[in-house]
Amino acid sequence: MYRRVAIIGGGAAAAALLSELLERQPAQPLHLDWYTGGDTSARGVAYGTRSDRHLLNVRAASMSMFAGKPRGFLDFAQRGDHTIAGTDFLPRRLYGDYLEAEVARALENARSAGHDIRVLPFAVDAVVPENEGVTIIHGEENSRVDATVLALGSLPPQPLCGVSEAALESGQYVTEPWGFLASVKPDSRPLKVVLIGLGLTAVDVLLELSAQWPNAQFTAISRHGLLPESHLEAASAPVDDSSDLIESMRDAPDIRTWVRLLREAAAQSSDWRTVIDSLRPHTPSLWRLLPQTERARFLRHARWAWERVRHRMAPQVMASMLALEVDGRLQRRRGRLEAVEVAGGKLHLDIRSPRDGTISSMDADVVIQTVGLNTDVRRTKHRLVRQLATNGHVTADPLGLGCEGTTEGRLQHDGQTWPHLYAIGTLLRGTLWESTAMPEIRQQARNLADRILAP
Repeated sequence: MYRRVAIIGGGAAAAALLSELLERQPAQPLHLDWYTGGDTSARGVAYGTRSDRHLLNVRAASMSMFAGKPRGFLDFAQRGDHTIAGTDFLPRRLYGDYLEAEVARALENARSAGHDIRVLPFAVDAVVPENEGVTIIHGEENSRVDATVLALGSLPPQPLCGVSEAALESGQYVTEPWGFLASVKPDSRPLKVVLIGLGLTAVDVLLELSAQWPNAQFTAISRHGLLPESHLEAASAPVDDSSDLIESMRDAPDIRTWVRLLREAAAQSSDWRTVIDSLRPHTPSLWRLLPQTERARFLRHARWAWERVRHRMAPQVMASMLALEVDGRLQRRRGRLEAVEVAGGKLHLDIRSPRDGTISSMDADVVIQTVGLNTDVRRTKHRLVRQLATNGHVTADPLGLGCEGTTEGRLQHDGQTWPHLYAIGTLLRGTLWESTAMPEIRQQARNLADRILAP
Protein backbone atom coordinates (compact mmCIF):
# COMPACT_ATOMS: atom_id res chain seq x y z
CA MET A 1 0.00 0.00 0.00
CA TYR A 2 0.98 3.64 -0.37
CA ARG A 3 2.09 5.17 2.92
CA ARG A 4 2.30 8.83 1.87
CA VAL A 5 -0.65 10.16 -0.09
CA ALA A 6 -1.63 13.64 -1.28
CA ILE A 7 -5.10 14.79 -2.33
CA ILE A 8 -5.28 18.06 -4.24
CA GLY A 9 -8.65 19.82 -4.31
CA GLY A 10 -11.13 21.02 -1.71
CA GLY A 11 -14.50 19.83 -2.99
CA ALA A 12 -16.82 16.86 -2.67
CA ALA A 13 -14.66 14.47 -4.70
CA ALA A 14 -11.66 15.11 -2.44
CA ALA A 15 -13.84 14.75 0.65
CA ALA A 16 -15.26 11.44 -0.57
CA LEU A 17 -11.81 10.00 -1.26
CA LEU A 18 -10.36 11.24 2.02
CA SER A 19 -13.22 9.70 3.96
CA GLU A 20 -13.02 6.40 2.07
CA LEU A 21 -9.29 6.15 2.80
CA LEU A 22 -9.74 6.83 6.51
CA GLU A 23 -12.82 4.63 6.87
CA ARG A 24 -10.76 1.55 5.95
CA GLN A 25 -8.58 1.70 9.07
CA PRO A 26 -5.44 0.50 7.25
CA ALA A 27 -3.00 -1.61 9.21
CA GLN A 28 -0.16 0.85 8.70
CA PRO A 29 -0.52 4.54 9.58
CA LEU A 30 -1.08 6.88 6.66
CA HIS A 31 0.65 10.19 6.08
CA LEU A 32 -1.96 12.14 4.15
CA ASP A 33 -1.69 15.74 2.93
CA TRP A 34 -4.93 17.35 1.80
CA TYR A 35 -4.37 20.54 -0.19
CA THR A 36 -7.74 22.27 -0.19
CA GLY A 37 -6.63 25.32 -2.17
CA GLY A 38 -8.13 27.70 0.34
CA ASP A 39 -11.70 26.52 -0.31
CA THR A 40 -14.00 25.52 2.50
CA SER A 41 -12.95 21.93 3.00
CA ALA A 42 -15.39 19.44 1.49
CA ARG A 43 -17.96 21.89 0.10
CA GLY A 44 -16.10 23.21 -2.92
CA VAL A 45 -18.08 25.17 -5.50
CA ALA A 46 -20.87 22.64 -5.94
CA TYR A 47 -22.06 22.71 -2.33
CA GLY A 48 -20.69 26.06 -1.20
CA THR A 49 -23.98 27.89 -1.77
CA ARG A 50 -25.80 29.01 1.36
CA SER A 51 -29.10 29.64 -0.38
CA ASP A 52 -31.97 27.29 0.34
CA ARG A 53 -33.28 28.07 -3.15
CA HIS A 54 -30.51 25.92 -4.62
CA LEU A 55 -31.64 22.31 -4.47
CA LEU A 56 -29.95 19.03 -5.26
CA ASN A 57 -31.05 17.59 -8.58
CA VAL A 58 -30.89 14.05 -7.14
CA ARG A 59 -33.24 12.70 -4.48
CA ALA A 60 -31.92 12.54 -0.92
CA ALA A 61 -31.83 8.73 -0.79
CA SER A 62 -29.29 8.61 -3.65
CA MET A 63 -26.81 11.17 -2.30
CA SER A 64 -24.76 9.28 0.27
CA MET A 65 -21.07 10.10 0.37
CA PHE A 66 -20.20 6.41 0.70
CA ALA A 67 -21.01 3.66 -1.79
CA GLY A 68 -21.18 1.21 1.10
CA LYS A 69 -23.54 3.36 3.24
CA PRO A 70 -26.47 4.23 0.97
CA ARG A 71 -28.51 5.97 3.69
CA GLY A 72 -25.72 8.26 4.87
CA PHE A 73 -27.07 11.60 3.70
CA LEU A 74 -30.70 10.71 4.37
CA ASP A 75 -29.92 9.72 7.96
CA PHE A 76 -28.01 12.98 8.45
CA ALA A 77 -30.89 15.05 7.09
CA GLN A 78 -33.52 13.21 9.11
CA ARG A 79 -31.65 13.87 12.34
CA GLY A 80 -32.53 17.53 11.83
CA ASP A 81 -36.02 16.95 10.44
CA HIS A 82 -37.73 13.57 10.78
CA THR A 83 -40.34 14.53 8.14
CA ILE A 84 -37.75 14.42 5.33
CA ALA A 85 -38.26 11.54 2.91
CA GLY A 86 -35.77 9.78 0.69
CA THR A 87 -37.59 11.07 -2.40
CA ASP A 88 -37.14 14.73 -1.41
CA PHE A 89 -34.89 17.18 -3.25
CA LEU A 90 -33.05 18.94 -0.44
CA PRO A 91 -30.96 22.14 -0.35
CA ARG A 92 -27.37 21.81 -1.51
CA ARG A 93 -26.43 23.83 1.56
CA LEU A 94 -27.58 20.88 3.70
CA TYR A 95 -25.52 18.48 1.62
CA GLY A 96 -22.48 20.67 2.17
CA ASP A 97 -23.14 20.45 5.92
CA TYR A 98 -23.23 16.67 5.60
CA LEU A 99 -19.92 16.55 3.74
CA GLU A 100 -18.25 18.75 6.34
CA ALA A 101 -19.61 16.62 9.18
CA GLU A 102 -18.37 13.39 7.59
CA VAL A 103 -14.92 14.83 6.94
CA ALA A 104 -14.65 16.14 10.51
CA ARG A 105 -15.63 12.72 11.86
CA ALA A 106 -13.13 10.94 9.60
CA LEU A 107 -10.30 13.29 10.60
CA GLU A 108 -11.00 12.88 14.31
CA ASN A 109 -11.07 9.09 14.06
CA ALA A 110 -7.93 9.06 11.92
CA ARG A 111 -5.88 11.06 14.38
CA SER A 112 -7.05 8.79 17.20
CA ALA A 113 -5.86 5.83 15.12
CA GLY A 114 -2.38 7.33 14.71
CA HIS A 115 -2.61 8.59 11.14
CA ASP A 116 -0.77 11.79 10.28
CA ILE A 117 -3.30 13.98 8.47
CA ARG A 118 -2.52 17.54 7.39
CA VAL A 119 -5.25 19.77 5.99
CA LEU A 120 -3.34 22.42 4.06
CA PRO A 121 -5.30 25.48 2.84
CA PHE A 122 -2.87 26.10 0.00
CA ALA A 123 -2.96 25.87 -3.76
CA VAL A 124 -0.34 23.53 -5.19
CA ASP A 125 2.01 25.25 -7.63
CA ALA A 126 3.44 22.19 -9.37
CA VAL A 127 3.31 18.42 -9.41
CA VAL A 128 6.19 16.35 -10.80
CA PRO A 129 5.26 12.69 -11.32
CA GLU A 130 7.91 10.01 -11.67
CA ASN A 131 7.85 6.24 -11.82
CA GLU A 132 8.82 5.96 -8.14
CA GLY A 133 6.53 8.63 -6.69
CA VAL A 134 5.35 12.22 -7.00
CA THR A 135 6.89 15.53 -5.89
CA ILE A 136 4.53 18.30 -4.83
CA ILE A 137 5.62 21.94 -4.79
CA HIS A 138 3.83 24.82 -3.12
CA GLY A 139 5.64 28.03 -2.37
CA GLU A 140 9.12 27.22 -1.11
CA GLU A 141 8.16 23.75 0.11
CA ASN A 142 8.68 20.44 -1.68
CA SER A 143 7.29 17.15 -0.48
CA ARG A 144 7.63 13.64 -1.82
CA VAL A 145 4.66 11.27 -1.68
CA ASP A 146 3.92 7.76 -2.87
CA ALA A 147 0.68 8.70 -4.63
CA THR A 148 -1.14 11.89 -5.60
CA VAL A 149 -4.79 12.31 -6.57
CA LEU A 150 -6.08 15.35 -8.45
CA ALA A 151 -9.63 16.10 -7.28
CA LEU A 152 -9.92 19.54 -8.83
CA GLY A 153 -13.53 19.66 -10.01
CA SER A 154 -14.44 21.97 -12.85
CA LEU A 155 -11.70 24.26 -14.13
CA PRO A 156 -12.13 28.04 -13.85
CA PRO A 157 -14.55 29.31 -16.52
CA GLN A 158 -13.13 31.26 -19.46
CA PRO A 159 -14.89 34.13 -21.25
CA LEU A 160 -16.63 33.17 -24.45
CA CYS A 161 -15.19 34.26 -27.77
CA GLY A 162 -16.32 37.71 -28.77
CA VAL A 163 -16.40 39.20 -25.27
CA SER A 164 -14.30 42.35 -25.34
CA GLU A 165 -11.68 43.25 -22.75
CA ALA A 166 -13.68 46.36 -21.93
CA ALA A 167 -16.73 44.23 -21.15
CA LEU A 168 -14.69 42.02 -18.83
CA GLU A 169 -13.08 44.99 -17.12
CA SER A 170 -16.45 46.67 -16.58
CA GLY A 171 -17.50 44.04 -14.05
CA GLN A 172 -20.88 43.81 -15.79
CA TYR A 173 -19.90 40.62 -17.64
CA VAL A 174 -19.71 37.75 -15.13
CA THR A 175 -17.77 34.62 -16.05
CA GLU A 176 -17.88 32.97 -12.63
CA PRO A 177 -21.52 32.94 -11.47
CA TRP A 178 -20.99 31.32 -8.06
CA GLY A 179 -18.65 33.95 -6.72
CA PHE A 180 -21.03 36.57 -8.06
CA LEU A 181 -24.07 35.01 -6.36
CA ALA A 182 -22.22 34.74 -3.05
CA SER A 183 -21.78 38.52 -2.96
CA VAL A 184 -25.01 39.71 -4.58
CA LYS A 185 -27.16 42.16 -2.60
CA PRO A 186 -30.88 42.96 -2.86
CA ASP A 187 -31.56 45.51 -5.60
CA SER A 188 -34.94 46.97 -6.54
CA ARG A 189 -33.82 48.61 -9.80
CA PRO A 190 -35.45 47.47 -13.09
CA LEU A 191 -32.29 45.75 -14.30
CA LYS A 192 -31.98 43.92 -17.60
CA VAL A 193 -30.05 40.69 -17.08
CA VAL A 194 -28.90 38.32 -19.82
CA LEU A 195 -27.77 34.76 -19.17
CA ILE A 196 -25.66 32.94 -21.75
CA GLY A 197 -26.57 29.27 -21.36
CA LEU A 198 -29.68 27.48 -20.11
CA GLY A 199 -28.47 24.53 -18.07
CA LEU A 200 -28.70 23.90 -14.35
CA THR A 201 -26.25 26.69 -13.52
CA ALA A 202 -28.50 29.17 -15.31
CA VAL A 203 -31.48 27.85 -13.35
CA ASP A 204 -29.66 28.42 -10.05
CA VAL A 205 -28.74 31.96 -11.07
CA LEU A 206 -32.33 32.70 -12.06
CA LEU A 207 -33.70 31.34 -8.79
CA GLU A 208 -31.45 33.54 -6.70
CA LEU A 209 -31.44 36.74 -8.72
CA SER A 210 -35.18 36.75 -9.33
CA ALA A 211 -35.66 36.80 -5.55
CA GLN A 212 -32.87 39.28 -4.78
CA TRP A 213 -33.71 41.56 -7.71
CA PRO A 214 -37.54 41.59 -7.76
CA ASN A 215 -37.84 44.13 -10.59
CA ALA A 216 -35.22 42.62 -12.90
CA GLN A 217 -36.09 41.20 -16.33
CA PHE A 218 -34.18 38.13 -17.52
CA THR A 219 -33.32 36.87 -20.98
CA ALA A 220 -31.66 33.45 -21.24
CA ILE A 221 -29.94 32.63 -24.53
CA SER A 222 -28.84 29.20 -25.69
CA ARG A 223 -28.51 27.26 -28.90
CA HIS A 224 -31.96 25.68 -28.58
CA GLY A 225 -33.59 27.90 -25.98
CA LEU A 226 -34.78 25.00 -23.84
CA LEU A 227 -34.68 24.51 -20.08
CA PRO A 228 -33.49 21.24 -18.54
CA GLU A 229 -36.20 18.64 -18.11
CA SER A 230 -37.57 17.96 -14.64
CA HIS A 231 -37.96 14.92 -12.45
CA LEU A 232 -41.42 13.58 -11.75
CA GLU A 233 -43.02 14.31 -8.41
CA ALA A 234 -42.89 10.59 -7.58
CA ALA A 235 -39.75 8.50 -8.03
CA SER A 236 -39.90 5.91 -10.80
CA ALA A 237 -37.76 2.90 -11.63
CA PRO A 238 -37.13 1.08 -14.92
CA VAL A 239 -39.55 -1.75 -15.61
CA ASP A 240 -36.59 -3.83 -16.81
CA ASP A 241 -32.82 -3.54 -16.98
CA SER A 242 -32.87 -2.34 -20.63
CA SER A 243 -30.49 -5.17 -21.49
CA ASP A 244 -31.78 -5.38 -25.06
CA LEU A 245 -31.26 -1.65 -25.57
CA ILE A 246 -27.75 -1.77 -24.08
CA GLU A 247 -26.80 -4.74 -26.24
CA SER A 248 -28.10 -3.02 -29.38
CA MET A 249 -26.07 0.06 -28.56
CA ARG A 250 -22.94 -2.02 -28.00
CA ASP A 251 -23.42 -3.68 -31.39
CA ALA A 252 -23.54 -0.33 -33.22
CA PRO A 253 -21.33 2.31 -31.56
CA ASP A 254 -22.36 5.35 -33.57
CA ILE A 255 -24.38 8.36 -32.46
CA ARG A 256 -27.06 8.29 -35.15
CA THR A 257 -27.94 4.69 -34.31
CA TRP A 258 -27.90 5.38 -30.59
CA VAL A 259 -30.24 8.35 -30.95
CA ARG A 260 -32.65 6.22 -32.98
CA LEU A 261 -32.52 3.37 -30.44
CA LEU A 262 -33.13 5.72 -27.52
CA ARG A 263 -36.07 7.37 -29.25
CA GLU A 264 -37.62 3.98 -29.97
CA ALA A 265 -37.10 2.81 -26.38
CA ALA A 266 -38.56 6.05 -25.00
CA ALA A 267 -41.61 5.75 -27.25
CA GLN A 268 -42.26 2.25 -25.90
CA SER A 269 -41.86 3.27 -22.26
CA SER A 270 -44.47 4.84 -20.01
CA ASP A 271 -41.83 7.40 -18.99
CA TRP A 272 -38.71 8.30 -20.98
CA ARG A 273 -36.87 9.08 -17.73
CA THR A 274 -36.66 5.40 -16.85
CA VAL A 275 -34.91 4.70 -20.16
CA ILE A 276 -32.31 7.42 -19.56
CA ASP A 277 -31.76 6.34 -15.95
CA SER A 278 -31.30 2.69 -16.95
CA LEU A 279 -28.26 3.72 -19.03
CA ARG A 280 -26.44 5.29 -16.11
CA PRO A 281 -24.45 2.23 -14.91
CA HIS A 282 -23.47 1.45 -18.51
CA THR A 283 -22.61 4.92 -19.78
CA PRO A 284 -18.82 4.73 -19.14
CA SER A 285 -18.46 1.41 -20.97
CA LEU A 286 -20.66 2.62 -23.83
CA TRP A 287 -18.63 5.83 -24.06
CA ARG A 288 -15.43 3.84 -24.38
CA LEU A 289 -16.86 2.02 -27.41
CA LEU A 290 -17.29 5.24 -29.36
CA PRO A 291 -14.50 6.13 -31.79
CA GLN A 292 -13.12 9.64 -31.52
CA THR A 293 -15.08 10.81 -34.55
CA GLU A 294 -18.35 9.64 -32.97
CA ARG A 295 -17.53 11.29 -29.66
CA ALA A 296 -16.94 14.54 -31.52
CA ARG A 297 -20.25 14.11 -33.36
CA PHE A 298 -22.02 13.57 -30.04
CA LEU A 299 -20.52 16.77 -28.60
CA ARG A 300 -21.53 18.79 -31.67
CA HIS A 301 -25.04 17.50 -32.21
CA ALA A 302 -26.41 15.51 -29.29
CA ARG A 303 -24.71 16.68 -26.12
CA TRP A 304 -27.21 19.47 -25.50
CA ALA A 305 -30.14 17.03 -25.70
CA TRP A 306 -28.44 14.47 -23.48
CA GLU A 307 -27.62 17.06 -20.82
CA ARG A 308 -31.25 18.25 -20.78
CA VAL A 309 -32.68 14.81 -20.05
CA ARG A 310 -29.84 13.41 -17.97
CA HIS A 311 -29.35 16.33 -15.55
CA ARG A 312 -32.89 17.23 -14.53
CA MET A 313 -34.42 19.82 -12.23
CA ALA A 314 -36.39 19.13 -9.08
CA PRO A 315 -40.14 19.51 -9.79
CA GLN A 316 -40.45 22.57 -7.53
CA VAL A 317 -37.58 24.25 -9.37
CA MET A 318 -39.32 23.69 -12.70
CA ALA A 319 -42.45 25.25 -11.19
CA SER A 320 -40.42 28.33 -10.24
CA MET A 321 -39.00 28.64 -13.77
CA LEU A 322 -42.44 28.38 -15.34
CA ALA A 323 -43.77 31.00 -12.89
CA LEU A 324 -41.03 33.43 -13.97
CA GLU A 325 -42.09 32.96 -17.57
CA VAL A 326 -45.81 33.34 -16.81
CA ASP A 327 -45.05 36.54 -14.89
CA GLY A 328 -43.17 37.88 -17.90
CA ARG A 329 -39.85 38.12 -16.06
CA LEU A 330 -38.02 35.40 -18.02
CA GLN A 331 -37.70 35.15 -21.78
CA ARG A 332 -35.92 32.23 -23.40
CA ARG A 333 -34.27 32.88 -26.71
CA ARG A 334 -32.45 30.76 -29.28
CA GLY A 335 -29.14 32.12 -30.44
CA ARG A 336 -25.37 32.19 -30.23
CA LEU A 337 -23.34 34.97 -28.70
CA GLU A 338 -21.20 36.72 -31.29
CA ALA A 339 -19.91 39.78 -29.44
CA VAL A 340 -20.20 41.78 -26.23
CA GLU A 341 -19.05 45.39 -26.07
CA VAL A 342 -19.48 48.29 -23.64
CA ALA A 343 -21.74 51.05 -24.91
CA GLY A 344 -23.18 53.94 -22.91
CA GLY A 345 -22.66 52.29 -19.53
CA LYS A 346 -24.40 49.10 -20.63
CA LEU A 347 -23.30 45.93 -22.37
CA HIS A 348 -24.20 45.64 -26.05
CA LEU A 349 -24.68 42.07 -27.30
CA ASP A 350 -24.78 40.71 -30.85
CA ILE A 351 -26.71 37.44 -31.11
CA ARG A 352 -26.70 35.20 -34.18
CA SER A 353 -29.92 33.37 -34.99
CA PRO A 354 -29.57 29.58 -35.49
CA ARG A 355 -32.42 29.67 -38.02
CA ASP A 356 -31.12 32.02 -40.68
CA GLY A 357 -27.77 33.31 -39.38
CA THR A 358 -28.96 36.88 -39.01
CA ILE A 359 -27.57 39.00 -36.20
CA SER A 360 -29.72 40.97 -33.79
CA SER A 361 -28.63 43.20 -30.95
CA MET A 362 -29.71 43.85 -27.40
CA ASP A 363 -28.46 45.78 -24.37
CA ALA A 364 -28.12 44.58 -20.78
CA ASP A 365 -27.08 45.90 -17.42
CA VAL A 366 -25.52 42.56 -16.45
CA VAL A 367 -24.52 39.53 -18.53
CA ILE A 368 -23.83 36.24 -16.74
CA GLN A 369 -22.07 33.36 -18.44
CA THR A 370 -23.74 30.10 -17.38
CA VAL A 371 -22.49 27.60 -19.94
CA GLY A 372 -21.67 24.80 -17.48
CA LEU A 373 -18.52 22.89 -16.62
CA ASN A 374 -15.15 23.88 -18.05
CA THR A 375 -12.98 20.81 -18.60
CA ASP A 376 -10.64 22.05 -21.34
CA VAL A 377 -7.11 21.46 -20.08
CA ARG A 378 -5.64 22.90 -23.28
CA ARG A 379 -6.88 26.45 -22.60
CA THR A 380 -7.22 26.66 -18.85
CA LYS A 381 -5.64 29.31 -16.65
CA HIS A 382 -5.62 26.94 -13.65
CA ARG A 383 -2.03 27.19 -12.49
CA LEU A 384 -1.44 23.56 -11.56
CA VAL A 385 -3.22 22.07 -14.56
CA ARG A 386 -1.39 24.45 -16.88
CA GLN A 387 1.93 23.39 -15.33
CA LEU A 388 1.15 19.70 -15.78
CA ALA A 389 0.08 20.17 -19.39
CA THR A 390 2.91 22.54 -20.33
CA ASN A 391 5.54 20.20 -18.90
CA GLY A 392 4.04 17.19 -20.66
CA HIS A 393 3.13 15.42 -17.43
CA VAL A 394 -0.46 14.96 -18.61
CA THR A 395 -2.07 14.69 -22.03
CA ALA A 396 -5.16 16.77 -22.65
CA ASP A 397 -8.20 14.98 -23.99
CA PRO A 398 -8.38 16.00 -27.66
CA LEU A 399 -12.05 17.01 -27.32
CA GLY A 400 -11.48 19.21 -24.30
CA LEU A 401 -12.86 16.71 -21.77
CA GLY A 402 -10.16 16.81 -19.12
CA CYS A 403 -7.05 14.62 -19.24
CA GLU A 404 -6.37 11.30 -20.84
CA GLY A 405 -6.44 8.54 -18.24
CA THR A 406 -7.35 4.95 -17.53
CA THR A 407 -10.68 3.72 -16.23
CA GLU A 408 -8.93 3.18 -12.86
CA GLY A 409 -8.12 6.89 -12.68
CA ARG A 410 -4.41 6.82 -13.53
CA LEU A 411 -3.35 9.80 -15.65
CA GLN A 412 -1.43 9.38 -18.88
CA HIS A 413 1.25 11.22 -20.84
CA ASP A 414 2.53 10.51 -24.34
CA GLY A 415 0.66 7.21 -24.42
CA GLN A 416 2.22 6.09 -21.13
CA THR A 417 0.47 5.70 -17.78
CA TRP A 418 1.83 7.19 -14.56
CA PRO A 419 1.84 4.54 -11.82
CA HIS A 420 1.27 6.99 -8.95
CA LEU A 421 -0.63 10.00 -10.36
CA TYR A 422 -4.42 9.72 -10.29
CA ALA A 423 -7.50 11.83 -10.89
CA ILE A 424 -11.04 11.61 -9.66
CA GLY A 425 -14.12 13.34 -10.99
CA THR A 426 -14.29 15.98 -13.70
CA LEU A 427 -10.79 15.55 -15.15
CA LEU A 428 -11.76 12.01 -16.20
CA ARG A 429 -14.75 13.03 -18.27
CA GLY A 430 -13.01 12.15 -21.53
CA THR A 431 -12.38 8.63 -20.21
CA LEU A 432 -15.70 7.94 -18.46
CA TRP A 433 -18.08 10.70 -19.64
CA GLU A 434 -20.25 10.21 -16.52
CA SER A 435 -17.79 11.54 -13.98
CA THR A 436 -19.27 14.62 -12.34
CA ALA A 437 -22.26 13.58 -10.21
CA MET A 438 -22.02 12.27 -6.67
CA PRO A 439 -23.22 8.69 -7.40
CA GLU A 440 -20.31 8.28 -9.85
CA ILE A 441 -17.84 10.21 -7.67
CA ARG A 442 -18.46 8.04 -4.61
CA GLN A 443 -17.89 4.84 -6.60
CA GLN A 444 -14.67 6.26 -8.02
CA ALA A 445 -13.61 7.18 -4.48
CA ARG A 446 -14.28 3.68 -3.22
CA ASN A 447 -12.37 2.01 -6.07
CA LEU A 448 -9.47 4.45 -5.78
CA ALA A 449 -9.19 3.93 -2.02
CA ASP A 450 -9.02 0.18 -2.61
CA ARG A 451 -6.20 0.72 -5.11
CA ILE A 452 -4.22 3.10 -2.94
CA LEU A 453 -4.46 0.87 0.12
CA ALA A 454 -3.85 -2.43 -1.70
CA PRO A 455 -0.96 -4.43 -0.18
